[in-house]
Amino acid sequence: MAPQLTADRALSYPEPPASSLWHRHGPQQTRPLTPAQQRRNRELLTHAQHSARMRSTKPAA
Repeated sequence: MAPQLTADRALSYPEPPASSLWHRHGPQQTRPLTPAQQRRNRELLTHAQHSARMRSTKPAA
C-alpha cells in the first residue's frame, strides 16, 4: 500500500525572492490618496462585497 501524501507538493519549495521592482529605492514616498479617491475605493469595495456573482469557473451548460 502506497503512503498517502498529506502535504501539498507546491508547499515543499521555498518562495522565490521578491522582485527588486517591489522595493522603493531612495527617499521618495508614496502619494496619499485624495479624499475623492478614498471615497471611490470605499464605494467599489462595498459594491464588490455585496454584489452577487457566480462563484463557479465552469462554463454554464
